[in-house]
Amino acid sequence: MSNETMSDVAMSDVQRGDETGAAAAPARAGAGWGSALRFTLAMALLLGLLYPLAVVGLGQWLFPHQANASLLADPEGRVLGSTLVGQAFTGERYFQGRPSAVDYAADTLGGSNLAPSNPALRQRVEADAKRITARDGVAPGRIPGDLLTASGSGVDPHISPQAAAIQIARVARARGLREADVRALVARYSDSGGFGQPRVAVLPLNLALDGIATRPLP
Repeated sequence: MSNETMSDVAMSDVQRGDETGAAAAPARAGAGWGSALRFTLAMALLLGLLYPLAVVGLGQWLFPHQANASLLADPEGRVLGSTLVGQAFTGERYFQGRPSAVDYAADTLGGSNLAPSNPALRQRVEADAKRITARDGVAPGRIPGDLLTASGSGVDPHISPQAAAIQIARVARARGLREADVRALVARYSDSGGFGQPRVAVLPLNLALDGIATRPLP
């Protein structure tokens, strides 16, 4: 076979190989897109449906009270509030919670975002200090900080034991109770906070003072 013939054969083989590769390229691209689509659908099903259902189901099974907003109800089933959301209490007969920049609106969480140097914040704190001094007979320097500063959420449902302690005498006097009895109630509705920070739950405490029996929902 001449060199020219051999060259023609080799060139023909190369051309056939190129044609075969060109024909296979769309097939490989289609297979790649198919794999990507199947993976995307599988992840969407797993992470968008199965995983959330599993988490919600476990929450409802293991922690039904917490998973349903930690609601408190009276014996007739009427919802009185949530242990996670503070409420505004007025009057001498009740323990007062922390200030709120959003008036305890659970759908408008947030703080005032005022810097410590802001005159409006200083004026508000000074006014609150004067009001607490007149109400509870406590010198401004002895007022716990949480009664003067709002939380970041604006709906903090707890106060410190110190903040509750300065209110015991006033609540007992307004209700005609012994201070020891009110102090015992404060202790009943106190806990460590989970991170070594003792706290008092204001809503359950005030409901107990009113003699309202509560039960967790659901």
